[in-house]
Amino acid sequence: MNSLDWAVLIGYFGVMVAIGVWSHKRVDSVGDFFTAGGKMPWWLSGISHHMSGYSAVMFTGYAGIAYTYGVTSFVTWSFPIALGIAIGSKLFAPRINRLRSRLHVASPLEYLKNRYDLKTQQALAWSGMLLKIVDVGAKWAAIATLLSVFTGISLNQGILITGAITAVYCTIGGLWADALTELGQFVIQLLAGISMFVAVVLKLNDKGIGFLGAWDEPALHGHGKPLVGPYGTVFLLAFLFIKLFEYNGGMLNQAQRYMATGSAREAERSARLSAVLWLVWPVVLFFPMWMSPLLVQAQKPDGSDSYGLMTEQLLPHGLLGLVIVGFFSHTMAMCSSDANAIAAVFTRDCAPVLSARARQWSERSGLIAARVATVVFLGLSMAAATQVNSPTFKDIITVVIKWVAGLMGPMAIPMMLGLLRPFRRSGPTAALTSWALGLLAFWLVNYPINWNVDGGVPLQYQVSVPLAVSLVLYILIGYLKPEDTPARLAIIDRVNSDGDAATAAAVPAPVGEGEGEDAVSRTAVKD
Repeated sequence: MNSLDWAVLIGYFGVMVAIGVWSHKRVDSVGDFFTAGGKMPWWLSGISHHMSGYSAVMFTGYAGIAYTYGVTSFVTWSFPIALGIAIGSKLFAPRINRLRSRLHVASPLEYLKNRYDLKTQQALAWSGMLLKIVDVGAKWAAIATLLSVFTGISLNQGILITGAITAVYCTIGGLWADALTELGQFVIQLLAGISMFVAVVLKLNDKGIGFLGAWDEPALHGHGKPLVGPYGTVFLLAFLFIKLFEYNGGMLNQAQRYMATGSAREAERSARLSAVLWLVWPVVLFFPMWMSPLLVQAQKPDGSDSYGLMTEQLLPHGLLGLVIVGFFSHTMAMCSSDANAIAAVFTRDCAPVLSARARQWSERSGLIAARVATVVFLGLSMAAATQVNSPTFKDIITVVIKWVAGLMGPMAIPMMLGLLRPFRRSGPTAALTSWALGLLAFWLVNYPINWNVDGGVPLQYQVSVPLAVSLVLYILIGYLKPEDTPARLAIIDRVNSDGDAATAAAVPAPVGEGEGEDAVSRTAVKD
């Protein structure tokens, strides 16, 4: 990097902070901070939903998969995400929007107290927050790895720089700042991605390699196969099922994008836009990665540095800075959205249980608590990032695929399926049992069983078994021990009925402990 690249990078950081300051003026309440007051346009919600699913892991971990295996990086990652969101646009997006407009909640998990009980809500809330700390930590480590390639600064310095700047704009501006910065980041990503695509095509032409003829080169032998190595059919099906839950709200931050739109119909349109973007745009981003074996020799065994090396070699200064900004935009978009989601969960779901004072917070006190929770979460995730590549977590892609994908299912199934009428018989027993035994299944297949199987348990089973265990138990226990009380049925009816409220309702204070089902029953009768 030279001075021009640094100017582009510093300018980008300045714009992000400025957007946060501007968005601060639009945040007057907890509802504004966490769900944009239900006033976000569907197209902005869709772009924000799309961008909040990326991070620099794509340019490190998935770049390594593309370098090693080829197009399976798209087939087993962005394609199942696109398909999962498309299915979720009908199945989940409208219902999650109604959580805000009809149940008046600001956190995606807030409704669980009345849909199940307090213990279930707290179990899912705390385990979800812990998983997100690890997940976001991997994202900080990914962008810091790229930053070290270009600037030579240490991993911890890179984590501190990106985390601190993200903390400024997402803490003061809330979800509005997240969405608006993600819109700007989408434009930057568009310019950077096209620049890299064109640079690779031109370089291939210089080598006498045609756009389509590249696949016949010996270095890309087998790279055109959709399913190779550990990424086979079972992995694809498992990942599709996982992403159906994860990218429609199971990891919380995407759920907020659906909640932020004005109506259930707009939430559905938002999801469709995100699905189309996930289907089309990653092809442009992945193409240079697929061609990277023809252009660079990766220094790391997993090929995770291949994209960074290729960028340095192919792009002139200025454009290099733009692509680096693109790396930052991915990671900061995802991490800021996660921080906002986890702050919502802590402020709305956990703090009122821990403290009687929290149940009496004024609007101003709630906002202060939300901002403090955001900063604390970012700090904890940055601390976790320093442990990536340690014996506990191993490399970045292992954290993202094995830990996050493997643990997400047991946490997301009670939350997501609890919205749907066919699962109305499943109550707190089914939810807690499926959650607990799903986590136990993750530990068993990844550790004791893995240690005792020659060659270890295949990756597809490490990520799919916990989800399968949770799903089967959630459904089975619901039929064997139905707990569909009138109050719980009222919750389900309210999020499944057609037609939207004319205007978005204000978000009230969290329902106090012990009054959950009665409060919902009263609201259901009243409406």
